[in-house]
Amino acid sequence: MAAARAIEERLKRRTARIGVIGLGYVGLPLAAEFAKAGFRVTGFEIDEKRVAELNRGRSYIQDVPTREVRQLVREGRLRGTLDFDELRKMDAVDICVPTPLRKTKDPDVSFILAAVREIAPRLQRGQLVVLESTTYPGTTDELVLPLLQRDSWKIGRDFYLAFSPERVDPGNPTYQTHNIPKVVGGVTPACSRAAVALYATVVDRVVPVASTQVAEMVKLLENTFRSVNIGLVNEIALMCDKMKINVWEVIDAAATKPFGFMPFYPGPGLGGHCIPIDPFYLSWKARQSGFEARFIELAGQVNGSMPYHVVQRVREALNSQRKSVRGSRVLVLGVAYKADIDDVRESPSLDILDLLEQEGAKVGFSDPYIDTVRHAGRVLHSTPFRPSALRSVDCVVIATAHKVFDYAQVAKHAKTIVDSRNALKGRRTRGVFRL
Repeated sequence: MAAARAIEERLKRRTARIGVIGLGYVGLPLAAEFAKAGFRVTGFEIDEKRVAELNRGRSYIQDVPTREVRQLVREGRLRGTLDFDELRKMDAVDICVPTPLRKTKDPDVSFILAAVREIAPRLQRGQLVVLESTTYPGTTDELVLPLLQRDSWKIGRDFYLAFSPERVDPGNPTYQTHNIPKVVGGVTPACSRAAVALYATVVDRVVPVASTQVAEMVKLLENTFRSVNIGLVNEIALMCDKMKINVWEVIDAAATKPFGFMPFYPGPGLGGHCIPIDPFYLSWKARQSGFEARFIELAGQVNGSMPYHVVQRVREALNSQRKSVRGSRVLVLGVAYKADIDDVRESPSLDILDLLEQEGAKVGFSDPYIDTVRHAGRVLHSTPFRPSALRSVDCVVIATAHKVFDYAQVAKHAKTIVDSRNALKGRRTRGVFRL
């Protein structure tokens, strides 16, 4: 156990070298936290632009201020590199790479495997490797460990491996890397201790669990919980629409109950890097075990149908003006997947734009956080938010409720509005079509 004590001591003294593979929405904030805690941190990337920006002291992630990055780079505590040979110098390596879905809704762990294959030939005795990328239970033990294992080395003695799910919530000003509890599960007890020692240096609370599989399942449960409850409230919204009941008033009234109820809100669909994807990782793994996750799959179907419902409301809004979708001008407010961030991954707004254009609408978008999006093989540029832009279109769709939008101006100037976020609550009723 000398190696375990050695790495724990280096972590305690802040003399350990930390490597982070993947400098995106998860990796860069984590690397910055380690650097702020006094470690020398190296970020490993395959994206030359990200490495260049980081080494110039510029942040490309909204939750990490450029002034913070500039100071850390200037002090020599944070740098990026394309050279994976530098992994040999690291005491601990965090893997923070994407885990998307294939078109068949199967897990795509190719980025994880690529990262591990970079580590494997460079693995040093006593190194700690932690996987943070969201994945299905069994990935760490069944895929990662065999690639790292050497005949003469024993896991938990010669090297350490653990899983710790990322819990990043982009744009959340209250909960960020340092104050979100960190779940950790190691392949062995010694692996868990090493990983706990790593995260205890930067996170307020570390929560050890019995295995990597438990830790992997934790993240999937958290986001499946959200997906299923959003699916439920979206179905309630569709039901209320048929019954001519205001679903938003129903939710607000139900939320007054001080126990046994947690409010979730309907919307145009799910977006982001977790909630639309993680439940499918879980249902895929369940199928491999001979279990059909019907509840989870149904929630995914309901959530996936919401952009179609929004487009149906656009049809109804335009019909109220005796216009068809074809040839009408429609402005979508917000293409980020949630309010007040600059992330369009899996955004339902992109589906809404596609569906409307397929029906012949002349579409545009306005988003203060996003300048351009790729749409139908071309680049769409954000329309500046101003009264003249609102007046110039036949229908405005509120898809993302950014706080900087002046909804009083929307209510005043738009001819007709499809409000998928209840952003106009109490402002206007005539010509407003809600979910």
